[in-house]
Amino acid sequence: QVQVVESGGGLVQPGGSLRLSCAVSGSVSGYYVVSWYLQAPDKQRELIGSISKFDSVNYNNSAKGRFSISRDNVKNTIDLQMNSLEPEDTATYYCRINHGGGEAWGQGTQVIVSS
Repeated sequence: QVQVVESGGGLVQPGGSLRLSCAVSGSVSGYYVVSWYLQAPDKQRELIGSISKFDSVNYNNSAKGRFSISRDNVKNTIDLQMNSLEPEDTATYYCRINHGGGEAWGQGTQVIVSS
C-alpha cells in the first residue's frame, strides 16, 4: 500500500512564498507520476502540475510562472514551490501519485494567503 503525506502549509502574506512537500512511502510499482492539486473553498479540485518518475514536469496553464514542481533527493519528497502568492491561492493543496499499482492521495495541507 502506498501512503502520501503533504506538509508545509500555513499562513503566508500576499506576495510571499511557500514550499510544500509530498512524501510518498510504500510499494510504488513501475512508472509513476506525482501530481499537485489545489482545492479552493467551495470550488472543484484542480491540477497544478505533475512530475514523472523520469523528472518530466508539466504544468497547468494557470500555474505557469509562479508555481514549480521539483524532486528533493535529500528529503525524498516532491516539492511544490509557490511564489508571489495571492489571496486567491488560499486552498487545500493535495498530492497524488498514479503508479502501476493504482493511485493514492494525501490528506492535503492548507495554505492561507492573508495579511
